[in-house]
Order: sequence, then C-alpha cells, then structure tokens
Amino acid sequence: MSRVGNRTIIIPAGVTVSVDGNIVTVKGPKGELSTEVNKNLTVVVTETEVKITRDNDNYKQFHGTANANINNMIIGVTTGYEKKLECVGVGYRFQLKGKELVISAGHSHNWTPAIPDGITVEVPSNTELLIKGIDKQLVGEFAANIRKIRKPEPYKGKGIRYADEQVQRKEGKKASK
Repeated sequence: MSRVGNRTIIIPAGVTVSVDGNIVTVKGPKGELSTEVNKNLTVVVTETEVKITRDNDNYKQFHGTANANINNMIIGVTTGYEKKLECVGVGYRFQLKGKELVISAGHSHNWTPAIPDGITVEVPSNTELLIKGIDKQLVGEFAANIRKIRKPEPYKGKGIRYADEQVQRKEGKKASK
C-alpha cells in the first residue's frame, strides 16, 4: 500500500508555498508554479513543511498525486529539471537556429517543433540536445515528443534516444547455407 500522500514535504530556504482555496502556488528562485488540488483534500502549510490530509479514504488516489505534484513543484523552482537526448545515425542532427529547433532524423524533410514557453533548449554538439525547465511534466512531454520523431530501432540502434536509455539490440537475418 502506498503512503506517498502521508509524507511531509520539507520547504527549503528561499521557497514560499501559499494556498488559496484549492490552488497551491510555489515560488522560488527559478520561478513560480501552481496547481489545483482536489477539493476534498486539505493542504496545511507551516513555515518549514507542507502536509496534505484527506477527508476520507475515497480520495486516496488524489492524496498521493497531490503530494507528489507539490513536491515536484518545489524541486522544480529550486533546482529545475533537465532531459538529455542524443541522436544516433548518419546525417541525424539537432540544430538551434535562433529560437527554432531543427531536427534532421532521416526523413525527407526537417522537423521544426515549437519550443514551449518555460523551456530552454541547448545543443552542446550536433548529436546532443539538452532540455531544461522548472515544470517536470512540460520538460518530460517535450522530450518525449522529440523522441517520437524517430524512435530508436533495435537492429542498428539508429534514432533519437534519451542519454541514459539502453536500446535492446536484435540480431539480424542469418546468411543461409
């Protein structure tokens, strides 16, 4: 049984958490985030910690989710989140032209996805891409959409992958005798 909802969230120095009805707002050195919690949950904020309680057991799933979301917001406004992608393959590359990301991934055309507000994109080399931001969900979703352009294939390993991702390789056809 999960007890994520019952944990106490510690508020680090330089971060303020405020509750207005069922809207929780977190302000920190990197920015400000807010989320809406279920109306049957109660968020209690003291000077150093946040505690979430529920009215009854019918709202267990919202309890743990709200706790995790508030904790992710606190981590986001203090340290931020980042995802690193790399592309493997001949001619596969990332380019940053102004505020536009250009991806060459073996298609007949280049992809230019729109970079959402609140995300910064860096290209350390033409095969590496670094996505940074304070919103964990936004960073993860943008990285997943970039990876979806050309997923890594199992025979040669070509495609766009996360930097720490291990691609299961398959053996190709055997030569007939």
